[in-house]
Amino acid sequence: MDIEVARTFLEVVKTGSFVGAAANLNLTQTAVSARIRVLEDRLDRPVFIRNKAGAKLTPAGEQFLRFATTMVQIWDRARRAVALPPGRDTVVTIGAELSLWSPLLRHWLLWMRRECPEIAVNARIDTSERLLQRVQDSSLDVAIIYAALRRPGVIAELLFEEKLVLVRTTPASQPLSSEDHVEIDWGEEFMASYHAAFPDQAKPVVSIGYGPLALDYILATGGSGYFRESFVRPYLEEGRLVLVPDSPEFSYSAYVVHSAKADPGVMARIRHALRQAAAAHGTHRPTDASLVLRPANGAIG
Repeated sequence: MDIEVARTFLEVVKTGSFVGAAANLNLTQTAVSARIRVLEDRLDRPVFIRNKAGAKLTPAGEQFLRFATTMVQIWDRARRAVALPPGRDTVVTIGAELSLWSPLLRHWLLWMRRECPEIAVNARIDTSERLLQRVQDSSLDVAIIYAALRRPGVIAELLFEEKLVLVRTTPASQPLSSEDHVEIDWGEEFMASYHAAFPDQAKPVVSIGYGPLALDYILATGGSGYFRESFVRPYLEEGRLVLVPDSPEFSYSAYVVHSAKADPGVMARIRHALRQAAAAHGTHRPTDASLVLRPANGAIG
């Protein structure tokens, strides 16, 4: 199938109309309609219901949507791999959750540039769910995530073990109310453990989904919250934050996930670079003996 047919299909889905797709693709509406007819002829099914309001997916169109997305992603990745920059042997596409980019992935990028100049890098930021999906459909080589969900054909490896610790602003003698506690979204597992540890905690006044933003907030206003230990360590050393005594700590480990079909030689170099980055990141890294690779549909939950 012509990849442009799949791109046109996705653009109609995105805009909700043939007119919008034609404008975005710099095509005539007739050309867009012709491409969709080609697709429907090959599938022997209509993919859109057309009406005055636009275009709505049929059940067959819904089924084709995820395959079209994968087709375009893999094609784009293949084009990048073929069109390697001069002096590069291969290209690695890596993704990570937003909170893992600084400083972990920054250290990794610098290490790769210094130690593996023959490898071109394509970096992405996304949610853990979408990163896992892209590893599974081979449009992404490797992802760094905090929750290694079970997926067929995907291998997960523990990268480092980290703790979420409860800190508060100084001076510690200044009293804080329950309203000064900021709830931070560290995922469902953390929230379940947190509510078990604090069953009588009042509903938070402020909830923030990104740790660095939450930290900026409590440093400016005063307050408390759970943060990654390595992230708040400099603020603890400076005396701007203190650990809340006798507060529970929660595990928050990061994993490397990649396809079971990935090139073993390339993955060995990527894993080694990530371990070096984790060491520079200042997190607790497991020993080589404990770095056991396993399918993500196995024991890691």
